[in-house]
Amino acid sequence: MTDTEIAETPEESKTVPRYSWYALGVLVLVYVLNFIDRNILSILANDIKADLGLTDADLGFLYGTAFGVFYALFGIPLGRLADSWHRVRLLTVGLALWSVMTAASGLAKNGLALGAARIGVGVGEASASPSAYSLISDWFPKKMRGTALAIYSAGLYLGGGISLLIGGLIVEGWNNAYPGGGPMGLVGWQAAFMAVGIPGLLLAVWVFTLREPIRGELEGLPQTKVDRPFRGFATELFAVVPPFTFISAAQRGAGALAINASAAVTIGLAAWLLGNVTQNYQQWGAIGLGYYAVFSWAISLRDRDLPAFRLIWGSPAFLYTILGYGMVAFASYSVSFWAAPYAERVLGASKAVLGFWIGGGGALGGFMGVIIGGRVSDWLRERNPGGRLLVIMFGVLAPVIPLIFAFTTENVALFYVLNFILSLFGSSALGAAAATTQDLVLPRMRGTATATFFLSTTLVGLALGPYMAGQVSTMTGSLSTGVLSMLAVAPIGTVLLYMAYRTVPEAERTIVERARAAGEPV
Repeated sequence: MTDTEIAETPEESKTVPRYSWYALGVLVLVYVLNFIDRNILSILANDIKADLGLTDADLGFLYGTAFGVFYALFGIPLGRLADSWHRVRLLTVGLALWSVMTAASGLAKNGLALGAARIGVGVGEASASPSAYSLISDWFPKKMRGTALAIYSAGLYLGGGISLLIGGLIVEGWNNAYPGGGPMGLVGWQAAFMAVGIPGLLLAVWVFTLREPIRGELEGLPQTKVDRPFRGFATELFAVVPPFTFISAAQRGAGALAINASAAVTIGLAAWLLGNVTQNYQQWGAIGLGYYAVFSWAISLRDRDLPAFRLIWGSPAFLYTILGYGMVAFASYSVSFWAAPYAERVLGASKAVLGFWIGGGGALGGFMGVIIGGRVSDWLRERNPGGRLLVIMFGVLAPVIPLIFAFTTENVALFYVLNFILSLFGSSALGAAAATTQDLVLPRMRGTATATFFLSTTLVGLALGPYMAGQVSTMTGSLSTGVLSMLAVAPIGTVLLYMAYRTVPEAERTIVERARAAGEPV
């Protein structure tokens, strides 16, 4: 099969079945709940800070790092499982797990317990996008993939906005009804966690009814069923989770073990030094764990699946794309988390009011931005092989000026308007970035590619962005300064995406050739 044949198959010209749109709708609901459970911490942050005696840096850790590191790490083996097992079942189990852990967050009595629950949410949610991206890519042809993935990604912004609306109403309503604490001694923020976690169990039953599509059929590369899929999952898990990583490395030889151990020592030392500087060892210990695990997994993947390694980690185009988008995520996650605490703390808005305006405006702006961005990216790609990268670059540069004005104004109404604009601009890049990563690999590698893509959005964006803004805020006493410091990543993202723009077309054109050269039987 030639590169031209994989790029355009007879399936491309067929109308997308109605069932594909129905299934996509269900996945959007899953992603909405995903981000409600993830982002509700934002509207609850000030209450949690007061009740549990935390700092802004601690809040950034809970929102970003505690969740993000384990989301990223378990996304790797779960991405592999999505490439080899029943994706609908995997998504069902993951949804049930993160729903239970969200509800359990409402029972937390200290920062440690809440951190443990956030880790559980991260592990469960790690199953969602690798499964969903792979399913969508088998329900929709390549020419519609940017649009379909953008529609799915709209759940991110809808869920993020709805979380503020729901959270604000629940907290104020509960605290008004039970000023001294309600049943089981729960206060408003605890009740909010439980209220959004429990419904996920019902949605999991609905997800279980979806039909599994044939993997790779749309591109003329139907994949055979993988025997013993959990063996691959276990292999990936051992390659990622310490101390099993040392066993995995030792099985590949003394040289691999030496490299792995050297990386562990080097990254561990760097994490200790950063922890010593910031006096926040939990943050940098978690980051160090995440970066070491990713290194260990990537080296292991090279030995176990050279074609996948070459098309993902061995592809400059793929890396430029995900790291460039990582800079978008770095700033976007910071703004999405800190906007609500800033409006309440600095501008004096009430939870119910800011939940409506920030949540509603953010949801509308994000929904519009991701849909328009995805559609424009498909339109540009038809005319320019690197056209989608222009949309991602827009997502890096366009939010800069609105961000400066938003976090320096004293006018709360203007802040709400600028928050809408920031959500509109920042969300425009996601569908384009997601579709690009799917286009740069073979069908059997899509779950692994998605997990790698989310490494950049989590270990670069989510695990660092909100924490760094909180750390700067803690050091300077100014939340405005903390969020504005995120602008430092804009020039970095611009350079990375320019390099992606130059390399993606050729990388996509030579997918089959490079995979075949690495030993792939295509």
